Amino acid sequence: MVLLYIFLLAAGAGAVCHEASIAHPLPDLDPNDAVLKHAFATIDTDLESAIAAPEFVATSFSVEITSSKESLWAKHHTARERNASRPSIPEVNGDALYRIASITKTFTVLGILYQHKAGNLSLDDPVDKYIKELKEDREGNIAWKDITLRSLASQLSGIPRECTNAFLKCFTETGLPPLSREGLIDCDEYSKNYEKPCHARDLLHALKSKHPLFAPNKKSTYSNLAFDLLGLVLSRVSNKTYETYIEDAIFKPLDMSKSTLSLPPDSAGVIPLDPHFWDVDEGIQNPTGGIYTSTNDMSKYLRYVLTHYNDIVTGVNWLNPVSPSEGLHSFYGMPWEILHTDRVLKNSRRTVRFITKGGGLPGYFSVIAVVPEYDLACTILIAGEYEMLSKVQDAVGATIVRAAEEIAIRQLEERYTGTYTSTNQTLNSTITLVADERGLVVERLIANGTDALEGAFKTSPRQYIQVVPTLQYQDEQKKQGENWRIVHSYERTVGEGSIWDDYCIANIDGEVYAGTSLNELVFWNAEEEGKFAEVELSAFRVNLTRSDEAQELVEL
Repeated sequence: MVLLYIFLLAAGAGAVCHEASIAHPLPDLDPNDAVLKHAFATIDTDLESAIAAPEFVATSFSVEITSSKESLWAKHHTARERNASRPSIPEVNGDALYRIASITKTFTVLGILYQHKAGNLSLDDPVDKYIKELKEDREGNIAWKDITLRSLASQLSGIPRECTNAFLKCFTETGLPPLSREGLIDCDEYSKNYEKPCHARDLLHALKSKHPLFAPNKKSTYSNLAFDLLGLVLSRVSNKTYETYIEDAIFKPLDMSKSTLSLPPDSAGVIPLDPHFWDVDEGIQNPTGGIYTSTNDMSKYLRYVLTHYNDIVTGVNWLNPVSPSEGLHSFYGMPWEILHTDRVLKNSRRTVRFITKGGGLPGYFSVIAVVPEYDLACTILIAGEYEMLSKVQDAVGATIVRAAEEIAIRQLEERYTGTYTSTNQTLNSTITLVADERGLVVERLIANGTDALEGAFKTSPRQYIQVVPTLQYQDEQKKQGENWRIVHSYERTVGEGSIWDDYCIANIDGEVYAGTSLNELVFWNAEEEGKFAEVELSAFRVNLTRSDEAQELVEL
C-alpha cells in the first residue's frame, strides 16, 4: 500500500493534467495517403475560393507543405492582374522568388547558433563584447553590457523596434508635424526613393541616442534593431559580410540554390503592383529582413529545422519558447513566434504547437510554420494583398494537422494496439491497449495475477490510463526498444471549476521500484509492417507477447 500511495501522490503532483501533449510518435506521412490527399483537395478548394475574390485580382501566392523527409504538397497562383511596368516570372512556380522579410531573422539566429557551436561566440556574452562601439559615450541609456546575444535573438533585449521606419514615406500625411531632418541619418526612407541603404556606421550613430523600452530580459517586445546587431556580430566573428556568411553557412550546404540576399533578375521573381520593395536594398537591415527565396528552397530549410532543431547546439532546443508574449497562448522563441492552442483537433483538446515566423514588406507577406509533434512544416509566400495571408493560413493550418492526427492515431492502431500476454502461464500477466482520440490507452492490465488498474495504477472516476512515447530507445544506436511511460490523465468535465484546473506540471516518469521506473513500458521487435510483437513491463520484470503470437508459442 505504501508503494501505491507514493505512486498516486507522484501522479497527482502536477494537479489536473488532461490530454498528454505528446500522445503518439511522429506520424509517417506519405503524400499518396488517402487522408492527406483528401486534406490537400480541401485546402485547394478553399484557396481557389479565396483567391477568386475581386480584391485579390493582383495577388500571387505560393504554398508548400513538407515533412522532414519530403515535400508533401504545393500550390502556386499567378495573379490575374500583373505589374505591366515590371514584368516578372511568367508563371509562378516552386522556384519563383519572393521577399520573405522577417523570416530572415531565423537564418540570422541559425548563423549565431553555428558560431556558438564553433566557439567563436557565446549566446550569453553581452553584445558590446563584439560591437565595442556600443561602449562609447552616448546620449541614450541602453544597458548594452546587460544585453546578451541570446536576449537579442529572443526579443528580450528591451531595445526599441526601429532606427528608421521603412513603411512611412510621407509622415505628414498621417498627421505628424513637419520637422527638420538635421542630425538624422540620411539613408533608407530618409534618402530619395530608398536608394541609399543604411550601413553599420549609420546604425551605430542612431543607437547613441536611443533609450530602452524595458530593462533587459524584463519583457518581450519585437525589435528589428536586435537582428541588425546580430548580423553585425556574425560579420565580425566570421570575418565575412553577413550576406557572404549566410550564403556559405546555410544556402550552399542546404542546396538553397535560388535563395539570395542580392537583387535577383526580375524574370525570377514575383513582383506585385506598386508599391513594393522588390528592389530596395536593405543594407544593414538585411539580417532582419533581406532574403529573397522560394517555397522549394524554404522546404529544404524547414526539413533541416525539423531534423536538427534539438541538436544544432548542445543544451539548446531551437523550437522551445523563451518568454511569454501577450495572452495565454502566444510565446516568443529564438526568434520564433509560437502559438499553443487546443482548438485544432476535432475530438480532443490536446495542445498543438505552431512554431512560426512571419514577415512583411510593402507588397510581400509571408509566414513559415513548424509543427514538430506531427513532423510538419509549411511555407506561405504572398505577393499582393496582405489579407490573403490569413486566408491561406486558415485554409492550411488546422486542415493539415487534423489529417496528420488521423494518420497518427491510425498508425497507433496498426502498430501498437492489441492484447499482449505472458507466454509463461504461471505469471498471469496481460495488457490490452486501444487507440482513440486520446492516444494509446490501457484498457486492461494484469501484472503477476493482480489487476494493476486497481493497484499500482489505480485511477479515480475521472481518470484514465494511457501510454505516452518518450521518443527514446533502450538501444539508441540500433533504434530498438521504444521507451514509453504509463501516465494518468483526467477526463475533462463540463462547466467551470477551480482556476487551478488549468494548472499542470509535466510529470511523466514514475516512482522507482528496484532501480526501474514503475511506469516504464517498452515495445520490442517491430515486424516488417511496423507492428510490435512484444511489450516489456520493466518494473514488473515481465515480457508480454502479442496474443496471436503468444498463443502460437503456447501451442508449440
